[in-house]
Amino acid sequence: MSRSRASAKAAGTRQERLVADYLAEHVDDRIDRRVKTGGKDKGDIAGLRVHGQRVVVEVKNTSRIDLASWARETEQERLNDDALAGLTVHKRHGVGDPGKQWVTCTLDDLISLINGHRPTTEGTN
Repeated sequence: MSRSRASAKAAGTRQERLVADYLAEHVDDRIDRRVKTGGKDKGDIAGLRVHGQRVVVEVKNTSRIDLASWARETEQERLNDDALAGLTVHKRHGVGDPGKQWVTCTLDDLISLINGHRPTTEGTN
């Protein structure tokens, strides 16, 4: 049985809540789902900070992995939020535990999280 738009949206909302609650419990209790902002989306989770800077989190709940598209979306949201890094959290099919979900980012995002600043080579291909 395929998902309807409404059931897909509900599944996404549930996954966002699960991720936000898990991060709030284990990282910072001010982390929560972000209010939707339309065209200038800044990710699904608000309040995550590293080195005092914002980190964008985009949450996906789908059986089809599309890392290239998700990376473009997360990077645009990072830029919209002027954030240090962007992470995509995507649900593992058949795994409900929020701590066992996948997290994908670029190497520049990983370096930013470790060092607290974006690499100076950003913008090169």
